[in-house]
Amino acid sequence: MGAEVLSAEIRACRICAVRFAATATAHDPHPVVWFRPGARLLVAGQAPGLRVHELQQPFRDASGARLRDWMGVSEAEFYDLSRVAVVPMAFCFPGYDAKGSDLPPPTICAATWRARVMAALPDLRLVLAVGGAAQRWHLGPGAAGGVTATVANWRSFSPGFYPLPHPSWRNTGWLRRNPWFETELVPELRRTVRDVLDAAGAG
Repeated sequence: MGAEVLSAEIRACRICAVRFAATATAHDPHPVVWFRPGARLLVAGQAPGLRVHELQQPFRDASGARLRDWMGVSEAEFYDLSRVAVVPMAFCFPGYDAKGSDLPPPTICAATWRARVMAALPDLRLVLAVGGAAQRWHLGPGAAGGVTATVANWRSFSPGFYPLPHPSWRNTGWLRRNPWFETELVPELRRTVRDVLDAAGAG
């Protein structure tokens, strides 16, 4: 019941209403909540994009397809709330700036909700931190060197934690410049994800 109450509180959150109204998109808050106690794997993202904001399902876009490929999971597995939680650093789409670029996740969201959500997920065995904001929150000083350095140092954090770049198409150039990500990290990530999900399914 505690997690259900927490989820309802997050869905009703409007602390960023004035902030969002001032963006180029001038949208209302619409938190995307996707977690349930018992989950063994956490995808810690940045913030929903516009499509996810509209569909109310995390990573329901091209970035999600790339992320699921990195993980080696099907859509059904990814969206299985009994095994996978998706908790971004901000639950709402932050909007676009005047140039049409994504705004960063408002820090007030994580400050308000994140510790409570993490406490509601005691069975986590694996955390995938997607992007710099999630890596800084979960790793602290371990993410001080920035996303590339943190992801390059992934062996120091596995098998319980994998820092990942954002799977956006904007990072295709990054992937070409860092081929070790797909040749070294991704195979280990897939093995670890499979072990965690199979254990959760058996449990």
